[in-house]
Amino acid sequence: MSKLLLILLLLPTLSGCRFLTGENGMFRDRAGAYKEAQILPTMRVPPELDSYTLDQLYVVPEQAALQATAFDRVPLPKPIETGRREGIIIQSLGEDRWILIDATPGQVWPLIRDYWTQLQVLLDYENPSAGIMETSWVEVDSDIETRHKYRISIEPGLHSGYSEIYIRHLQNLRSDPIPEMLVWPEISTSPDRERQILDSLSQYLADRNDIYQASSASLLAGSIESERKANLVQTASGEQVLELRVNYNRAWVQVREALEAAKVVIVDSDRDQKIINVKFSGLESEDKPGLIGRMFGRGRDAELAALDFSLRLNETDTTVEVSAETDASSDSSVQLRDELLAIINDNLS
Repeated sequence: MSKLLLILLLLPTLSGCRFLTGENGMFRDRAGAYKEAQILPTMRVPPELDSYTLDQLYVVPEQAALQATAFDRVPLPKPIETGRREGIIIQSLGEDRWILIDATPGQVWPLIRDYWTQLQVLLDYENPSAGIMETSWVEVDSDIETRHKYRISIEPGLHSGYSEIYIRHLQNLRSDPIPEMLVWPEISTSPDRERQILDSLSQYLADRNDIYQASSASLLAGSIESERKANLVQTASGEQVLELRVNYNRAWVQVREALEAAKVVIVDSDRDQKIINVKFSGLESEDKPGLIGRMFGRGRDAELAALDFSLRLNETDTTVEVSAETDASSDSSVQLRDELLAIINDNLS
């Protein structure tokens, strides 16, 4: 009762603040102000001054302006991905090694072509839409007995805006006829030569400061499958799962690394059984309840109790689906399940 009386006493004071948030207040709602915006003439620079720095960054077509209608609600922007890695990283898993770069395949493609041009190596095959290029047969380290060939594959990364670059090396004897049809091995003929090109290419990309300029992007390479390799999807039953378009070995390692990066408690795991048991109570929120919330005791039970979850990695023909299961059946358990999968997705690298 005392809390209710205090609120009633505060109401007249709050209503007196309308001069700040009212129609003419200093902090009034400006969401609809764009409807009254005026169209002003383009800025003109005197002839004796340079004008190359002025550009129409946000041009509204006249036809679109005539047909435009006001938003009922201003659409929210897409959230920025958290935990984003920047730069170029060479990752490895078993015998596989690849370059991870925070640039799109369309931005990466022309730079890899420039890399081979700098080495004076011709390309025998290019397929920008598939992200594949193959070099001609070349001589390496004055080796007169064998000839060498390299295949580069550019794939979308786990998250949007990333690319993965893979190298394959093939060699055969110069005395053998050049094969008309090539069958590329799953593992390079010489892992050392693959590593040399991978290291050299990663250093070349790291030294390029124009990698993120849109003018250097390839439109053809931009048609490489843009969907990232990690996606939160819903099954036919409405349950949310994390879908990874990678092999099982990589999925297992990266899911565990994501859990460790997010500081989720791993109770135990069984790689053969494809299961990871964890305890999870949600992320700690830095938001604290306000005056009214504290008066009514809100925030005392804000932290959800930790629940036991079993993460199962189910293999399909082309993907690995990560699902979260718990014995609890409350609404909060569903909330924690979806949050757990989202946290794993955000911490994949």
